[in-house]
Amino acid sequence: MTFSGEFFASMVLALVAIIGGVLLLNLNKVVHMVVALIFTFVSIAGIYILLSAEFVAAVQVLIYSGAVTIIMLFGIMLTKPYDESEEPTGKWRKIILAIGIVGFAFAVYLGIYNFDIPQVQTVLHENNTMQIGKAIYSKFIIPFEFVSVLLLVALIGAIVLAKREDKEGEKE
Repeated sequence: MTFSGEFFASMVLALVAIIGGVLLLNLNKVVHMVVALIFTFVSIAGIYILLSAEFVAAVQVLIYSGAVTIIMLFGIMLTKPYDESEEPTGKWRKIILAIGIVGFAFAVYLGIYNFDIPQVQTVLHENNTMQIGKAIYSKFIIPFEFVSVLLLVALIGAIVLAKREDKEGEKE
């Protein structure tokens, strides 16, 4: 194994992503949690750049680090932050959870280690965005349109639910 700058950068970005995920789960303040989530998303975008997927990295930063994080922040801030009715978890539950996590990590490791990927000649760093556009609009046009219709239906459903809540609030 050779230690190059690319290897070092990928390890640093992976470590930042893991630390951001762990902090997201362990922090108590919502804003701190969102900052940890942003660190995770940006480090994953850095990994995409190292993999020569610049378009996917840009989409990762714009969509996840921007829009989804803001939506999550508003959603969390508009809901009830703490529920005191929950009982504290027991020691056995934490032990079983830790065993389950280690077992899942081991199964994923075995699955990735034994996965045989054939080598295919690829062209990197050449017109990534154009290649994605050609693939979406030629091979995957039906799923692409299906997703756009699904998002439109979700938007209309959200508007209908919001209007319904307004009418219920006016009757009281």
